[in-house]
Amino acid sequence: MLTCRRPTRYVFLMQNRGKPQPRRAPGDLESAILGALWAAGEALTPAQTLAALGDDLAYTTVMTTLSRLHEKGVVTRRRSGRAFVYAPATDVADNTAAQMRKLLDRADHAAVLTRFVGTLDETDETLLGSLLSAAKRRARRP
Repeated sequence: MLTCRRPTRYVFLMQNRGKPQPRRAPGDLESAILGALWAAGEALTPAQTLAALGDDLAYTTVMTTLSRLHEKGVVTRRRSGRAFVYAPATDVADNTAAQMRKLLDRADHAAVLTRFVGTLDETDETLLGSLLSAAKRRARRP
């Protein structure tokens, strides 16, 4: 007697048909993929990225997201054999600073910065103060 083995994902989808599935927040998948690339420390193929995520995602979902990140300039891409390998275009600090800049450009700078500074602990306040002082000194130099 022949039996048909259905892939686990198919069985999961069939068992959960009609039940609402939690969706990722916008940008969560891109952030997870970037995190996997940063953690790897080297360029990864979509298959390697999928394995690093350890998530229940389709290969095509990861491949599409990597392609879109490449179009946005967030990751670089180069051929390696028959596949592409992807690497982050910037490090974590540069990426975070760019995101912060975009968020600041959307709102009242003074209000956002005031609330942000209000959330800092003493150590971060001291660090921010010294960074601002150093930036002022560099700006004064000819």
